[in-house]
This record gives sequence, structure tokens and C-alpha cells, in this order.
Amino acid sequence: MNRILPDTDIVCVAVLSAVPGVAHGFFTRNGGVSAGSFKSNNCAMGSNDDREAVARNRETSAQRLGAQALVTLKQQHTADVVHVEAPWPSSDAPVADALVTTLSGVALGILTADCAPVLLADGAAGVIGAAHAGWRGALDGVIANTVAAMAKLGATPARIVAAVGPCIGQASYEIGPEFMARFTAHDPKYQRYFTPVKDSGHAHFDLAAFAVDALRAAGVGTVVAQGSDTCATDSLFFSYRRSALRREPDYGRQLSAIVLARQSGSQSAL
Repeated sequence: MNRILPDTDIVCVAVLSAVPGVAHGFFTRNGGVSAGSFKSNNCAMGSNDDREAVARNRETSAQRLGAQALVTLKQQHTADVVHVEAPWPSSDAPVADALVTTLSGVALGILTADCAPVLLADGAAGVIGAAHAGWRGALDGVIANTVAAMAKLGATPARIVAAVGPCIGQASYEIGPEFMARFTAHDPKYQRYFTPVKDSGHAHFDLAAFAVDALRAAGVGTVVAQGSDTCATDSLFFSYRRSALRREPDYGRQLSAIVLARQSGSQSAL
């Protein structure tokens, strides 16, 4: 279903790799130039990392996908989707948590450190999308909104191929009863995403499964989950929860990105 390159820099999912005219990558924390707790491919301008190092990481990652531009967002766990009609610099990124486009050569990037990155493509229509699905955005509908935004650009949901990338695994995602209550108040059937922790009142939440089912509910034809647990895999992924447990002052974010085959003349915006 997926593979990690020998240098452990990128996770690729087979069903997306097979879409003609589309390149993608769920980048790991490796292969960049950042140091310390941000080692090494931290792509988040909002972190306390050296900005020049982050800019270099972002540029190199975009180039590895053959993109001439990379656009990301000021992610705030919303369900909002932006239609990318031209690239922007990271300093002018809009507040939203998903992007869609028909532009060639412009990579749509999502930054995560336990939340689920979702990459989507309708190769026949030439429409791609990327979504940041933390629990709040996922519950509020960011995935369905991304599919709907792609459909407005000509995509057919049944033809869309989607992959849920590395995110916190269920075994690592222990939550309290108030968290579970938010979901079951929305839909009692959401109880199925929680496995109780014996005699504690807590449970483990399956974010990846929730995202996969949201994609299927939106009519997406091909859906896979990559399966890596970011919190449990220090050598490959940044993790907010792991960083918090270690009482670290800050943490890096890995990039997940998708791009349509580029055309000459695009502007760079990294």
C-alpha cells in the first residue's frame, strides 16, 4: 500500500502514486537542515526554528516533488477550504485548513505533528486537494468540505483517490470522557472510534479511521490510510503529544504535499 524511501525522507502511498500527472509525498522529519528538537526537515514557519532552515526545508521538499511553488496555510483546526488560484508566500498564508486547485506546478502543503494529513486527487479532472484533519476539524467537516470544493472545480467524488497520511495512532491517543462526549453528542455511532481504557474512564481514539470514514461518507471512490503512528515513531515523525509528554518547549511539523504536473512560467512561493 505504501513505501518509505530508503533514506526515510518520504512516505509514498501506492494508489496516489498511480494517479497520472500527480506527484505526492508524506514527508518525514528526515532529510532537512534544521537542528536540535527540530531535526531535520521541519517545514513549519510558525515554529521557533531558524526561519532560513525552515525555508530551505520547504524549498527542497517542493523541488523533490517537481513543484515550482509550495503553498501552505495558517492552520487553526477549522473546516474552511481555500481555492488556490495563484501561489502566495508563507507570510501571506490565509487562515484555513484545506486547499484545492487545478493549477499545475503548485504543491498544496499541509503541516502536521499528530493530526491527520489527507491528500486527494482526481487525475482525470486535473483537480487536487489537501486537508489538515485534526479531531476538531474532522468533526466539523473539513474532509467533506474539501471533497465538495474539489467537485466545484470539476472533480467527481467517486473518481477521487485519497490517502490519510501518518498521524497519531489509536494506541497513542488516549483521551478523557469529555472528548468522547463531543463525538457521541454529534452522532452516537461515533462510539465505534473509541476503545475504552480499563477502569480509567478514558479511551483511545482512532483518528485515522474517523478520517477514512469521513472520506467514504463524502463519496470518495478510493480511500487508504498509510498507517504510521507519528507519536510512536520518533525516528521518522514529529509529534505534538510526544513533545508535550517530554515537556519540550516546541516541536517540528512534517509536510504532506500534492502537486499536478508542472508547466513552465509558474511563480515560486515557498
